[in-house]
Amino acid sequence: MSNTPKNQYQPDSLVTPGEVLEDYIDSLGMTQVELASRTGLAKKTINEIIKGKTPITPETSLKLERTLGRPAHFWNNLERQYQEDRVRLAEQQRLENHLDWLDKVPVKAMTKLGWLPKIKNKTELLEAVLSFFGIASPEQWHTVWTEYQVAYRQTQRFETCAESVSAWLRQGEIAAKEIICAPFDKKRFQEILSDIRALTTENPQVFLGKLVALCASAGVAVVFIRELPKTGVHGATRWLGDKAVIQLSLRYKSNDHLWFTFFHEAGHIVKHGRKEVFIEGKGLDGDKEEEADVFACDKLIPPAALRQFLDRGHPTLADIQLFAQNIGIAPGIVVGRLQHDGILPCDIGNKLKVFYRWAGEGEE
Repeated sequence: MSNTPKNQYQPDSLVTPGEVLEDYIDSLGMTQVELASRTGLAKKTINEIIKGKTPITPETSLKLERTLGRPAHFWNNLERQYQEDRVRLAEQQRLENHLDWLDKVPVKAMTKLGWLPKIKNKTELLEAVLSFFGIASPEQWHTVWTEYQVAYRQTQRFETCAESVSAWLRQGEIAAKEIICAPFDKKRFQEILSDIRALTTENPQVFLGKLVALCASAGVAVVFIRELPKTGVHGATRWLGDKAVIQLSLRYKSNDHLWFTFFHEAGHIVKHGRKEVFIEGKGLDGDKEEEADVFACDKLIPPAALRQFLDRGHPTLADIQLFAQNIGIAPGIVVGRLQHDGILPCDIGNKLKVFYRWAGEGEE
């Protein structure tokens, strides 16, 4: 959000400390020459302060305090505020040259989700967007996103919606920083995946809190961040310092997609390096994506159990429900796997899936 406090006055013009000084000595009937004599400053220095060419230094402010009776902090504050306002106005003028960048940022969606305040003034809105991203200017956004692209290794995938994807990632980063995690423990994380697998049979009111707490105990922050338009992402994995982050978008909203995505991201954490960023979307390939896919498939449905189940012949929905119960997993996940493998048509078995929605969705 914007760092500017609400209703704080932001000047659109500048008053130099020298102008205040000139008004003050005029009210005392004192000339610049007399002030120079009383302070021991050169007449040229006094004149340049009044004209705004020379700043009031801490040493000068002490001399003005003794000569004029106004405390040194008064003159120091005048100078500090002037310099701050001068830089702020120059920055505002510079930002106005970048207002077109806002057209690429999903501002409306971000505001609707509460990620940005409601602001009509475009320059103030740009400042709020920059504060959201934690950057000083749109140029820095390009730098940060390029770093993500390099880590991601597929720089063209999100070229047309990079601002949306980066906003989604940033919101996940903000949320992940709020989760208190134990130091990362790979062995602990692998051990709790069995407990997390058992959560697939629970409803969100039960599994959400347990999932986050279990992962946090192993140094992994799990965040659910609502998808923005034109992102097309299921999830993402990256590291924030020593904390691993799994970010889920609830894309497709079915339990088979959600849990496969979680275990896919878990596979990246277990198998791949800390310097890489994995952003999951449609049609991704590569050895590491395949490794994460296999990891998720095997963790959710043990290969031997699946082979034994399929050896009995083409399964009915009743067979699927019993199999899921026997291996301790939600039947919708089994349906999704069989659909993916071409064993079930995509329109068969969906009634066994559970579909989620965000709080308040459909009520807007």
